[in-house]
Amino acid sequence: MSAQRPFKVLGIQQVAIGGTDKERMKKLWVEMLGLSQISTFRSERENVDEDILAMGKGAFAVEVDIMQPLDIDKKPAVHATPLNHIGLWIDDLPKAVEWLSAQGVRFAPGGIRPGAAGHDICFLHPKSNDEFPIAGEGVLIELVQAPADVIAALS
Repeated sequence: MSAQRPFKVLGIQQVAIGGTDKERMKKLWVEMLGLSQISTFRSERENVDEDILAMGKGAFAVEVDIMQPLDIDKKPAVHATPLNHIGLWIDDLPKAVEWLSAQGVRFAPGGIRPGAAGHDICFLHPKSNDEFPIAGEGVLIELVQAPADVIAALS
């Protein structure tokens, strides 16, 4: 590595699960396992209808996002990989993106932007290419800017 890493991965922020029927997923995650639904998110651009569930409390809460496509024939196909992505709390997202890019990590299009839960996010691409030889090796990884209370609790 060419320089000391200027950020920390603090913990798991979320696990996102895709399927064709969000209500069937909710039956398991809410009714059977007892997770609480904390919000919903819909985006035509991202082709997603998402319920955001949570387990744990405060800085130690982990989201389980259950997602179905708005249009099953459009991309992105949030249901095509049942374990859609994993989200990681990051203490300094802009520094992380800058440093990781300089190391050859490939990011998905879209850059840093507000995510479904209101935190700034970006995604590491699941596949590398010649220009960016480091990627998720088949796994989409979301980097999530941790708020101050999470940084304090998990640092």
